Amino acid sequence: MPISDQATARSLLTASAVRDRAHEMLAIAEAGGLAEWRLDLSRLDAAADLTAETVRLNYPDLKVPFHARWRHFVVDGRDLWAERDKPSDPAALGRAAFDLVIPSVLLDAGAGAAWRYRDAATGAVLGRSEGLGVASLRFFESGAMSSDPADPLRADALGKVDAAMIGRAFQVTADNPLVGLEGRAALLHRLGEAVGRPGALFDIMARHAENGRLPAPVILEVLLQALGPIWPGRLSLGGVPLGDCWTHPAVDGFVPLHKLSQWMSYSLIEPLEASGVTVTDVDGLTGLAEYRNGGLFVDLGVLVLKDPEDAGRAHPVDGPLVVGWRSLTVALLDQLAPMVRDRLGVTAEDFPLARVLEGGSWAAGRRIAKAKRPDLSPPIAVISDGTVF
Repeated sequence: MPISDQATARSLLTASAVRDRAHEMLAIAEAGGLAEWRLDLSRLDAAADLTAETVRLNYPDLKVPFHARWRHFVVDGRDLWAERDKPSDPAALGRAAFDLVIPSVLLDAGAGAAWRYRDAATGAVLGRSEGLGVASLRFFESGAMSSDPADPLRADALGKVDAAMIGRAFQVTADNPLVGLEGRAALLHRLGEAVGRPGALFDIMARHAENGRLPAPVILEVLLQALGPIWPGRLSLGGVPLGDCWTHPAVDGFVPLHKLSQWMSYSLIEPLEASGVTVTDVDGLTGLAEYRNGGLFVDLGVLVLKDPEDAGRAHPVDGPLVVGWRSLTVALLDQLAPMVRDRLGVTAEDFPLARVLEGGSWAAGRRIAKAKRPDLSPPIAVISDGTVF
């Protein structure tokens, strides 16, 4: 019996599909089969050296947390979420944490170089993801997404959020511009329509746990099935929305990447574990196909544009250059991780990919970007609607 389109679609909504296709893309690149990119794997040593050095710089004790949105809620050593009065019931705490972090991840589309958030409680002035993280935390704490003024730490009224509300909360002015306010509000509306309350996904995932244990890839699969309808203008197959999944002329079929959903999955591990669910197989998730990890490989010469003029052009997110770059990034992170562990003297069990990313490749990508481009822009300009990176 032929495999149905729906079955094929479901198979693409997995971390293993991302990894398998990424390594297929890497093999094609190694054989010289990509029109846009060539590989210089001898430069992986330099990438591993910089990443290991960055880990030691950021975490001298090598106690690296997972790459997750929670890192952006820590300002000058203060854990702003930990400072909150929160529900004492483990399940209620899990729902509240999901209600915070899922919209926060979705609000993390690029802020641009000019925007800043000034946090009254800490006095910190923050830009980019760090600023968006604290701004979204304060927005959530205010009860702006709650239907009950007496219970602000919930996100069950996402439909009432509009662009003007986000603009005020995120301190947007003519002198402090933040692009995409309408798009951010629309994404939250679609999230509410798809799941009602993000915290409901906590209960779904808890039910998937067996003997209190939940594989991390299952977190992603629940998210991809639940959030598929929220992404605008994406591909679908058999009526199933495919999310961050694209085509490429060098491969048959689709190229799944699921970057934002995987970062969200990493970000849900800690609230699940805080509520008594043990998350296993963290390395079943993949590295993240985004411009900091990908930029690390471009800026250090592991990935080289065949046409140097492409560096000066903006490229569509669904074009072969960007799709290939992102997929290769996933496979190269799998090769980088053991090299970084060797340099640090740690094991894969103690130092999964989520720690390599945080410590790590993402930070090293930002570090080399700053050295090469003072505005911290990525080495490849991508035309995107803000729902990919």
